[in-house]
Formats: sequence, structure tokens, C-alpha cells
Amino acid sequence: MTTFTPLSALAGGALIGLSAVLLMLLEGRIAGISGIAGRLLPPWQAGAGQRLAFVLGLIAAPFTVEAVTGARVLQTVSGNLPLMAGAGLLVGLGTALGSGCTSGHGVCGLARLSPRSLVATLTFMAAGFLTVFITRHVIGG
Repeated sequence: MTTFTPLSALAGGALIGLSAVLLMLLEGRIAGISGIAGRLLPPWQAGAGQRLAFVLGLIAAPFTVEAVTGARVLQTVSGNLPLMAGAGLLVGLGTALGSGCTSGHGVCGLARLSPRSLVATLTFMAAGFLTVFITRHVIGG
């Protein structure tokens, strides 16, 4: 179980929003993590260095928080590797079918008032709610 901390959630949301706005303003690109990460795979396209820096920044963020605050950043995902692999494949499939991910649709698409992004966001949020309900109350977790 994780504890909700409003201040860190607000700060994180503001940083995500600022990053999305800056990427759109400076590069004319939507901050969709699946698209950024996917374009790191062959065939390589121009701008791979910027995409790699973006992904490395995502990976470095918890280590940076730990270095700055001294507070240990705890892992909040399952250590069950087969479960995580299956979940990753389902997320990848959903991203491919939905033509984008939570950041592309949920952050950028909704901000642009995209009807397609609204449907995608409602779909992945409902799937998330259902998954949490099933794992916590039906299967028992």
C-alpha cells in the first residue's frame, strides 16, 4: 500500500506538465513516452540523442530525488517478473491499439481537448480501476 502525499503529487504533476509544454514549444512534439521510447528502436530516425536523453532522464529522476532530498525512493511495483512481463506486454498492446500512451493521451491529448484522447484516457483509467479492484478484492492482495 502506498501513501498519497499531495505536495509531491502536485510537484510531480507540475513538472510533467511543464516538460510536456516545453517539448511542444521547443520541438513541436507531443510528450508521449511510448512514442519517444519506440523511436529509439530500429529503424533509427533523426533526434535519437534527444529521445535517449529524455528516457535516461526518466530513469535518473528517482536517483536525483534521492540525492537531493536524502530520502530513499521505494519501489512500488511488483517483484514478480512473469507478472511484470505480462503487464508490460499488455501495456504495449494497449499503447499500440490506442495509438498512444497515458502521457500522450492523458496529459497532452486532454490538454488539447482531443476527443480520441478522452476516449483513450477513460478506457485505460477504467482498465486500471478494474485491475486494482480485481487484484485487491477478488484475488486478494
